[in-house]
Amino acid sequence: MTMNPLAVTMGEPAGIGPELVLQAWLQRIPRDLPPFFVLADPDHLAHLAERLGHAVPIVVTEPGRAAEMFPLALPVLPLDMAVLAEPGKPNVADAPAVIESIRAATTLVLEGRASAVVTSPISKAPLLRAGFQHPGHTEFLGALAEQHTGTAARPVMMLWTENLAVVPVTVHIPLSHVPAALTRDLIVETGRIVAHDLVTRFGIPHPRLALAGLNPHAGEEGALGGEDAAVIAPAIADLKAEGIDASGPWPADTLFHETARARYDAVLAMYHDQALIPIKTIAFDRAVNVTLGLPFIRTSPDHGTAFDIAGTGKADTSSLVAAIKLAARLAEHAA
Repeated sequence: MTMNPLAVTMGEPAGIGPELVLQAWLQRIPRDLPPFFVLADPDHLAHLAERLGHAVPIVVTEPGRAAEMFPLALPVLPLDMAVLAEPGKPNVADAPAVIESIRAATTLVLEGRASAVVTSPISKAPLLRAGFQHPGHTEFLGALAEQHTGTAARPVMMLWTENLAVVPVTVHIPLSHVPAALTRDLIVETGRIVAHDLVTRFGIPHPRLALAGLNPHAGEEGALGGEDAAVIAPAIADLKAEGIDASGPWPADTLFHETARARYDAVLAMYHDQALIPIKTIAFDRAVNVTLGLPFIRTSPDHGTAFDIAGTGKADTSSLVAAIKLAARLAEHAA
């Protein structure tokens, strides 16, 4: 079965996203990349390629012809607006183009004209100044999915690499807010989504979930905090009652070494840094952000816009390449 090409978004045009797309296309043969097209301003990409000294021919095309064009040129589905930003200098005027790139890519996947969305990094500040109504990328994708399908989506962020997958149950909130936000229902709902997508997208028949404790030593039987026994343990019991292989709560400081990682397929961590510190330590340049709980496949490199090195050619393509490969792998399994 021939798979549709991947839709790659432009991301913040003043960041490293566009140049990483150019570099990924240049590396398509040795990296064995599947066909993709990018939703962007073709003139902006052409000027950036010239600035970087990259010999990247750019062809304006439709998604249906992207795969045949891909071996010889970077296929671009053009936006109806010019990009104004220079590398390292974000321009609020580009916010509509950034938003439209994401919206159009999502629509193409939901319509079956692309197999998955790979999103380049965005900068929230220019978008918010332009009136963007969502806390971030993931929430916007959930809203787009709901608009298209009429069914509420519950996006869940997973950070993935070949030897570790982590899911923060609470995400971008202050650490002081975590104990109140961490509820039994939230943990159970997150665990269900993770288990479901590990089966349906990653092809793991019986996924094993390890749940980290919130407190040191997973609370030390209440001596170091009561949330582990009062909230996390009952949630684990609920997941087990639903037939999900869930275990814990485990002390987080002994959960991520090599021997421990062999005992599970994914970790549910209780807060942002508890999840992201270990995976960025193990695979800083190779980790991929995968959004679970959506009616389509979305991956993204696990790094930001890196304005400080934008336009210099110093950015590492490893995470984008991993995101493209994982998106294709998940789409092939789903097909």
